[in-house]
Amino acid sequence: MSYELTTSIEIDAPPERVWEVLIDFDHYPEWNPFMRIAGRPNEGATLTVHLMPPGGRESVFEPDVTRCERHRELVWVGHLIVPGLFDGEHRFRLEPLGGGERTRFEHTETFSGLLSGPFMWFMGDETRAGFVAMNEGLKTRVEGLVAADERETDERETGERQADEGETDKREAADSS
Repeated sequence: MSYELTTSIEIDAPPERVWEVLIDFDHYPEWNPFMRIAGRPNEGATLTVHLMPPGGRESVFEPDVTRCERHRELVWVGHLIVPGLFDGEHRFRLEPLGGGERTRFEHTETFSGLLSGPFMWFMGDETRAGFVAMNEGLKTRVEGLVAADERETDERETGERQADEGETDKREAADSS
């Protein structure tokens, strides 16, 4: 029997920006309260994942990346001791919305194996809370970066406009003399 836990959130940024933050594992401590990851998001790679569910105990495991589709999906599979005892397939999926200007981020895990039922009974709520906390942290991080980029672009354009106006004023002053 398997159990699936799915959460999602809409992010006001294109999938490319969400992906950049999602796979930048080194910066997870700055925004992600639920998870720390070491390794590369490449198919066939083994990651080291630390999960810290709210109100729960930290756990560490080493899943294998089974799918990595840039700007779209990252999937890994992990096992407790041996396959079939307690297995988890963890998925991050990015769906473009609004012509690609926004993103639906879906965060899912499918649990299977002999211990999946007891796990969901004991840890399902804490795990869901961790997923939600990570989703909200990702949204805040990405939207903050996009807003900072927009402010920088506005400031640069304002500076260029002011420089152009200054040159026009200098030319007009020179023409009138």
